[in-house]
Amino acid sequence: MDDAHKLSLTAPTPLDVHRRGFVFMTSCVAGFTLATGPLNAQTITTLADGLTAGEVKVPSGGVEIPAYRAFPASGGPFPTVLVIQEIFGVHEHIKDVCRRLAKAGYYAIAPELYARQGNPATYTEVPKLIAEIVSKVPDAQVKGDLDACVTFAKASGSANTDRLAVIGFCWGGRQTWLYAKNNPSVKAAAAFYGPLTNPKNDLQPQQVLDFAGDLKVPVIGAYGGKDPGIPLEQVETVQEELKKAGSKSVIYVYPDAPHGFHADYRPSYRKADAELAFKRALDFFKANGA
Repeated sequence: MDDAHKLSLTAPTPLDVHRRGFVFMTSCVAGFTLATGPLNAQTITTLADGLTAGEVKVPSGGVEIPAYRAFPASGGPFPTVLVIQEIFGVHEHIKDVCRRLAKAGYYAIAPELYARQGNPATYTEVPKLIAEIVSKVPDAQVKGDLDACVTFAKASGSANTDRLAVIGFCWGGRQTWLYAKNNPSVKAAAAFYGPLTNPKNDLQPQQVLDFAGDLKVPVIGAYGGKDPGIPLEQVETVQEELKKAGSKSVIYVYPDAPHGFHADYRPSYRKADAELAFKRALDFFKANGA
């Protein structure tokens, strides 16, 4: 990474404290996680004017996890969207997605779902980040933290959690499918290129291919036709299962898009596809009561 790119990324700050032998995050990532690599010139910054936006602490499982939330500064209560991070944690892109949703009239909240496992901002290599943090995050812990964010949002008085949606990207795309399965009170969900298969183990015992046909919550999927990590055969299998079940879910494939095509801060960004997929997600939320 050259000096210009080093300067364009906010270096990690000492956010962590040690508890019971592990590192616990007390704040969301500052700037962008270093492992994302060089920033794209098209990186979007959504201003917070007219919004209430910033970090909060969400009680969950006996600790307080950091989260970023944004919502319109006046009016409400607003329909609620849980925003689920990529593998890089709640860095600036995920915060910006929260502000975009707030501009669209939502109370958006993104919890730092690795808080108990460690700080992704300290990693410069994706494989090491996956091995040492991402792979150690239990699905049950994620659901508990998302549930806690719903409780937190409701208690704020600014969020209408009866109109609850969820959106996630990459790692968070898979968690979006899972949350749609495990919380039937969700009105709609949007999964951006979330893996449809995964090695099953005690921490991550489910994969999307196994339960797609049983989904009760409508999900809109956004997948890249040139994503080498998620074969189109898998996408088509899930589409077929949803169709057989008579689900209101729908998956769109963007033929020329790679993995991470919504991530405007990365070279994988595809502006037209990203804008269309995000608009479709918002329209889907509204059409399904969120």
